[in-house]
Amino acid sequence: MDNKKWYEKNGAQGDTVISTRIRLARNLADHPFPGRCSNEMRKQIADKVKDAVLNSNSVISARFSCINMDNISTEEKVSLAERHLVSPEFISEKGDRELLLLDDESVSIMINEEDHIRLQVMCEGFDLDKAYEQASRIDTLLDERLKFAFSDTLGYLTQCPTNLGTGMRASVMLHLPALHAAKAMRKISENLSKLGITVRGAYGEGSEPTADLYQLSNQITLGISEKTAIENLKNITKQLIEQEMKARENMAKQIDVQDKIYRAEGILKSARLIDGSEALTQLSRVRFGVTTGLIKDVSLDTINRLIVEIQPATLMQNTGKQLTAQERDAVRATLIRNNMKV
Repeated sequence: MDNKKWYEKNGAQGDTVISTRIRLARNLADHPFPGRCSNEMRKQIADKVKDAVLNSNSVISARFSCINMDNISTEEKVSLAERHLVSPEFISEKGDRELLLLDDESVSIMINEEDHIRLQVMCEGFDLDKAYEQASRIDTLLDERLKFAFSDTLGYLTQCPTNLGTGMRASVMLHLPALHAAKAMRKISENLSKLGITVRGAYGEGSEPTADLYQLSNQITLGISEKTAIENLKNITKQLIEQEMKARENMAKQIDVQDKIYRAEGILKSARLIDGSEALTQLSRVRFGVTTGLIKDVSLDTINRLIVEIQPATLMQNTGKQLTAQERDAVRATLIRNNMKV
């Protein structure tokens, strides 16, 4: 079995698509929504969901570990969010919040977030069908043991009305350096919103784009099937990929763009101190260089993994100790240099 995490691999159409995610919101029919739950109710919900996953007959059950969010450090919590395994909201509050995490980190089940259950499946590259099939299998496993709150007219019932219906958010993470440089993303975002697609930064709602990374996701969950929503997102993503690749082809011929790419490679291969913001900017440029053939001795797998591993909390967790800002900059620079060697 491949033990690599999703963010350590380059997947289908990886020149532009970093990852694919399917997220399902579900609530138990016999409990109030989390906002109206007592501490005792939240504990009961956590126990029921854990039992449904860990004690099922599915072969996948043994691969899950359970994390009580009140029992881990702030750095561990933030690292989970940096790795896109939980939402920033999930780590911001206390009270019987637990996480079921698959060993390769491709599946995470947040318990007692905004809804009782937030099931998330991640995979590398552009593969909405694969992510949906996995999410659907686990959703069925849960549904066999738990009774979900469901209405024949409204679909799955959720705490926030914007998730009513399918309760599904499908999303793709795109690296769009050429469209970003051309300042085309604002107009694209406005046009896509009319088609029911939201464009956000890498960490979802409220986040700004960093390293030229953008997240596309479906806005509409009511009155539309899951498969229709996925097909819409697929088609729009394919169009955006085509626009990006055409823009890259033209940009890669420009001497000033080539200069930025090669300078970025030099900085990453030689820097002794580098902060997170600069590192992400330079990694984005090198990634652009790799995908256009200007840089040939660095793999996209390496770049994808570094984008995650250089994040502050993840850096400290992997180092196993608290670090000052300068110490982080030094460790980050060493990590990048070691991984950029020919």
